[in-house]
Amino acid sequence: MKGTLVNSAAVIVGSGLGLALKKGMPVRFQQTLMQGLGLAVILIGLQMAFKTQNILIVILSLTIGAVIGELLRIGVWLDRIGDWVTARFSTAGGNAGQGFISASLVFCVGAMALVGAIQEGLTGDATTLYAKAMLDGVTSIVFASTMGAGVALSAITVLVYQGVVTILAGWFSTIISEALIKEITAVGGVLIVGIACSMLEIKKINVANLLPAIPVAALITLLWPG
Repeated sequence: MKGTLVNSAAVIVGSGLGLALKKGMPVRFQQTLMQGLGLAVILIGLQMAFKTQNILIVILSLTIGAVIGELLRIGVWLDRIGDWVTARFSTAGGNAGQGFISASLVFCVGAMALVGAIQEGLTGDATTLYAKAMLDGVTSIVFASTMGAGVALSAITVLVYQGVVTILAGWFSTIISEALIKEITAVGGVLIVGIACSMLEIKKINVANLLPAIPVAALITLLWPG
């Protein structure tokens, strides 16, 4: 869990720096920074998506995941959480709820979060998560400078998500394969592209309701005929 703890701390520190910079940063700088980060997020998502070795698994996962997400109304629940965060932390500037949701998705859906947590759970090696902590720290500076204090709260999401994955990796070490990780990574990459499209205001995509596609991808990969 050391890697996850360091990662969460980096998000908090980066968010604090971002909030400090926000006070003296013109709006046009904030907008340009967000656009640049959005383009970078698209690149990250595409690199992850292209790791798939079976596009049918990705398509099936997204289709089934969308149905499950709509039935569970995940997006509605996340919007309510975002509204609550905004109401509580709006005095810090920016849309705190948007910052919390967007940062949580970007920090947790990525490949490094999954692979790093699994690696630490299986071997105790947190090197990948330490590297991710540095990247997330820098990203949180930009996020917090444009979206406000809600970004710092995403450290809680990182702690819970990566912590749970690390623990589960230790329990299910015998069924975790390279193919499974690649397909989960690919589906996660597609979702990250969706997040970037929303960030850049190209098209608002309900990524939250597509989140079940990630565990669905794991299940389909395990059951897919060899």
